[in-house]
Amino acid sequence: MFELLGVPPQALFGQLLLGLINGAFYAILSLGLAVIFGLLNVINFAHGAQYMMGAFATWMLLQYFGVPYWGALVAAPVLVGIFGMLLERLFLSRLYHLDHLYGLLLTFGLALIIEGLFRQQFGSSGLPYTNPIPGGANLGFMFLPYYRAWVVAFSLFVCFGTWFLIEKTKLGSYLRAATEKRDLVQAFGVNVPRMITLTYGFGVGLAALAGVLAAPIYTVNPLMGSNLIIVVFAVVVIGGMGSILGAILTGFGLGIVEGFTKVFYPEASNTVIFILMAIVLMIRPAGLFGTQR
Repeated sequence: MFELLGVPPQALFGQLLLGLINGAFYAILSLGLAVIFGLLNVINFAHGAQYMMGAFATWMLLQYFGVPYWGALVAAPVLVGIFGMLLERLFLSRLYHLDHLYGLLLTFGLALIIEGLFRQQFGSSGLPYTNPIPGGANLGFMFLPYYRAWVVAFSLFVCFGTWFLIEKTKLGSYLRAATEKRDLVQAFGVNVPRMITLTYGFGVGLAALAGVLAAPIYTVNPLMGSNLIIVVFAVVVIGGMGSILGAILTGFGLGIVEGFTKVFYPEASNTVIFILMAIVLMIRPAGLFGTQR
């Protein structure tokens, strides 16, 4: 069996799979951020907490109501999305005429409150969740767990389905038009405030969906979102703030880069994304797929 720079194929393909898994979470989370920022101009720092809420909703639906993983895959994003819409109506809707900084500070405060409440109730040691698709396939050069393959495939479907909805459908054109010409869209009889609320709920639902997918892989704990959100923001900045396609491609791409870095230069694996962000910002301040506003 071949080796690349002295690294056996099992390690290479194992890290490729790990990179795709991390990339799937980066892509879905950064996609939710891109939807919210691109269409609402809100920097949603509570996104990590909402990702954590999706994982906890999955765990609680199973423990308290007997809802299996496949039911939680639908129910948890909807429940957390509704919670997000309440936040938007009660708090964020008052800040749209102000600078981005106010929305960032508000959502950062909300994230601290949500994480604090969950940490007080459940502790910080983590709660296990049973793998819904046990087993895997021995491919000869690596072992492929079925659930992780499902996560990658389903994430691709969700990401590109969202891209198609926003970029290629009439609903998506209304959403994009409402961010630029709100009064004009309202003149056509479109309820723009309701559309904005639903859009924020959809972005939050994407974060919760990533949490549902993560629950069987990682332990469910209140800090799982805060450990990930900084990396996801870096992904969004590299792809371009508000760019839907940029969030998807950059999320998966940087996940793979991070995975291979762990093989060839492990010391840089925790910083490679931020190094790439600095390089991209020096060359293209708007990001790889972003446009200057």
